[in-house]
Amino acid sequence: MSEPVKTAQVTYGGAVPDAPDPIAEAHRQWSARWPEHADRMAAVTSVMRAQQLLLSMVEAALKPHGLTFAAYEALRLLAFTRTGTLPMGKVGARLMVHPASVTNVIGRLEQRGLVERRPSPDDRRVVLAAITPAGRELAEEATAALHEAEFGLPDLTPEQAAAITRALHTVRVSAGDVTGEPR
Repeated sequence: MSEPVKTAQVTYGGAVPDAPDPIAEAHRQWSARWPEHADRMAAVTSVMRAQQLLLSMVEAALKPHGLTFAAYEALRLLAFTRTGTLPMGKVGARLMVHPASVTNVIGRLEQRGLVERRPSPDDRRVVLAAITPAGRELAEEATAALHEAEFGLPDLTPEQAAAITRALHTVRVSAGDVTGEPR
């Protein structure tokens, strides 16, 4: 059997050999063939790879708490509300996910006693997701873990993180996901 290949510290979807940057090589190839598109190709490929890496690091911080990032987001969203409840449709809209994904995540959290589903007292057709005391406690513990992991961005300054947010906001506006300037 051959020696294991040295890999990056954090990987997602398979190990990446410790070699020249594949995105830089793709940019070089693109520049030779389609130079007017090379920078955008490298930008989108970089964003996709960064998303894989960040998700891997965030989920590693959440794993000891038995949470995926999607489940954490749902718990944190409910914990942020004044009453600890939101209609299932609003959970999906605020998390920007399909209703089926919300049903799946809330169902798994409900099985663990972290969330309850109940009818709305104002409209029986509306189902509310409600965080339980155990869910609140876990949301706080998981938030502390993400703070300690610096959300997978320990080497960025706050200014660099804000610059990334602004740049990606421009992409989101261009795609019609949001409007206006970032707050």
